[in-house]
Amino acid sequence: MSTDNTLITSKSAHAEHGHHDAGETKVFGFWIYLMSDCILFACLFATYCVLANGTAGGPAGKDIFDLKFVLVETFLLLFSSITYGMAMIAIKKGKVGGINIWLFLTFLFGLGFVVMEIYEFHHLILEGFAPDCSAFLSSFFALIATHGLHVSIGLIWITIMMIQVSQRSLTSINKTRLMCLSLFWHFLDVIWICVFTVVYLLGVMS
Repeated sequence: MSTDNTLITSKSAHAEHGHHDAGETKVFGFWIYLMSDCILFACLFATYCVLANGTAGGPAGKDIFDLKFVLVETFLLLFSSITYGMAMIAIKKGKVGGINIWLFLTFLFGLGFVVMEIYEFHHLILEGFAPDCSAFLSSFFALIATHGLHVSIGLIWITIMMIQVSQRSLTSINKTRLMCLSLFWHFLDVIWICVFTVVYLLGVMS
């Protein structure tokens, strides 16, 4: 009987170790994906920097950017990173209810960011500053829209994870997915800080 118990314990430990190794492999693979995304954004930043002065006689950044408006966007995304950090703390404590509360707050901040970005695009296009007006505006819309698309994907991912955690609690798979989502969300925050500095702040100052 004791031998059977020993075998069961050994198999359980082996299975748990296997899940742990698989989780680490997935997180490592996700890091590789983020590095490829870095290359994508680096290309967009480089394109923007080259074309920033190509206004074709139209408006430059200082003529169309509303820094106060963008600052609110920035704080929304920064706050969303803080709330996701609180969700990760709740994960370590195993508090399922707390996880979903913090994920929901993260979702709201992220949604506010996306809504403001869409409003900015709509306003610029109505004013006659569409992507096809100049090389500067083309590169601007391409960079900002790509980041906004990533945030939108993150919002969908957050929604899915709230459902998964509610239905299946904190399984090892859900923990791994939440860790990958954390890396993705904080990565977008860092990218936006670069966008705010290079595009908006320097654009207004130039």
